[in-house]
Amino acid sequence: MLLSFFLLTASAQNDVVVTNATDTIPSDRILNENPVMKAFEDSLHNLRASYYAHFRVWEDPEIPAPRNIRPNPDFYKLFVPPTYYISAIDQAFGIDWEPGKKMEMTATDSLYKVLSDTIERFELPQMETKAAADRWVNNILLKYYMENPDRVTGNELYLADMKVFDESKIPSGPKKEKVKKYMKAENPMAENTGTETELVVLKPNFWKKSSKASLQFSQHGISDNWYKGGESTNALMGELKLTANYDDQQKVQFDNSLEIKIGFITAPSDTVHSYKTNADLFRLNSKLGVRAIKNLYYTLAAEFKTQFFSNYKTNTNDLISNFLSPAQLDVSLGLDYKLNKNKYNLSVMGSPLSYTFVYINDDKIYDRTAFNVEPDETVAHMFGSKITANLDWALTKNISWTSKFDYFTTYKKVIANWENTLNFQVSRYLSTKIFFHTRFDDGVTLSGDNKTYFQFKEMLTFGLSYNW
Repeated sequence: MLLSFFLLTASAQNDVVVTNATDTIPSDRILNENPVMKAFEDSLHNLRASYYAHFRVWEDPEIPAPRNIRPNPDFYKLFVPPTYYISAIDQAFGIDWEPGKKMEMTATDSLYKVLSDTIERFELPQMETKAAADRWVNNILLKYYMENPDRVTGNELYLADMKVFDESKIPSGPKKEKVKKYMKAENPMAENTGTETELVVLKPNFWKKSSKASLQFSQHGISDNWYKGGESTNALMGELKLTANYDDQQKVQFDNSLEIKIGFITAPSDTVHSYKTNADLFRLNSKLGVRAIKNLYYTLAAEFKTQFFSNYKTNTNDLISNFLSPAQLDVSLGLDYKLNKNKYNLSVMGSPLSYTFVYINDDKIYDRTAFNVEPDETVAHMFGSKITANLDWALTKNISWTSKFDYFTTYKKVIANWENTLNFQVSRYLSTKIFFHTRFDDGVTLSGDNKTYFQFKEMLTFGLSYNW
């Protein structure tokens, strides 16, 4: 309807429309200059005639519009009052333009052709069609500017300055609010500072911190005359995990975590010690990554771990391990793939370059080979490759799974660990945990008491837990 309005308006302005203006140019001259231009001029005449023939149909909503009426906004410049457009001049002053040079047409430029008084459109991609149409229109307008400059009364710059609404209908801007009255000083003594600041801009905080603590216990009671035998035991375990992760949302990520586990269990069958440790861990992790592509980071990772208390072999004073005996430091360089979703966080790091340092501080450790240290040595150096995977998954609202897997090889021996914790959150402060840890180490010495390289540890506890 808008295009029909322009046609009717233009027809009443005495050759104001460009297509009317081209009527003043002898058709023989256009044909002699370029037959394609003549064909295009005929197409415009047919298109205009089609609109005039059916303009009454457009006004009657009960009659469907004929299919041969094809409104096309690509040619709007030819149907509105003559206006000076910058694109036509820019096209003329292109690097390949010369005075008097005819514009070479291609098959892509021939958008319309006349067949039996109907207009059919070539099947061209939309962007090519629009670009070709604009070249045609600019060429016609340039010719019109040169031959009828007195009829070009409009300017594209005037159209850019036009307002959508008149002055009475332009909506007023939003009301300015003073935000100072909504701001509360952290220090009540700082309220009357006399400053006139109305807006506080805070720097983004790229650090994300979290803390978890739990105190779990378990009890196993058996009477002295229990028909299958056994002994009563009590266990208590405390756990603390602190994390501080930096992410600038662009390139750099710096992940840090501190994990402490301490657990004790009564040992009625041990005539030398009344209790033993069933969990003793101090572990510090740091990982610095620089983004390579979307979820892949160049990463340098380090892990240090040891224990706090002494641990003895049952019914003896043979010292198995102690503080800083062993102390282990792992350093890895490689690529880390990270995937963070609403319910789970996954990190898989492959390190072609990895180094492990093991240190035995206590001379009383009776079996150093259990930690891959030679009997007469204090330290061990191992070079190889490492794969590490970490997963935190919220299976349901009250059930979560934490998994840590690492595989290190010197290409002569393999050390692998897989730690899993299932946490059942009964209430805000009560939870049940199942922990199982499997380990493979073919660097240890097999003996009568140790006939396999596989090791296993499992705990089921119930108690208090708190996150902040």
